[in-house]
Amino acid sequence: MSLKDSTILVIEDNEMNRKLCLAILESFQATVIEAETAEIGLELLEQQQPDLILMDIQLPGMDGLQATRKIKENPAWRDIPVVALTAYAMSDDEIKVQKAGCDGYITKPYSISTLVDEVGRILLQYKRSDEGETDG
Repeated sequence: MSLKDSTILVIEDNEMNRKLCLAILESFQATVIEAETAEIGLELLEQQQPDLILMDIQLPGMDGLQATRKIKENPAWRDIPVVALTAYAMSDDEIKVQKAGCDGYITKPYSISTLVDEVGRILLQYKRSDEGETDG
């Protein structure tokens, strides 16, 4: 479960939350790309392919679920794991994020260990599937 040498796109409109996430991930030697809106995040995906996307669900303009659907519909991006970040822990939120195509779910506020463990778990899961399986 190493974040070292991983590139993570953080799409989060709250600057304080985005900077906190960046500081945590960079302290574990991940490279972080930041976007404050879904639209900017999608533009960045045109230029770079991260290993994982952390997606705030409550974004101005296009929300995180809409953005996740766009990512999963695009053949060039669909294999990038998306982890939803949300401050709202409603009972149906997990179902909504799964239906949108998210590969994981973290509620805010989160601890350093929760963020690092979940991101590391999903990166490891996707790395294993890339190495051991082919989609044909």
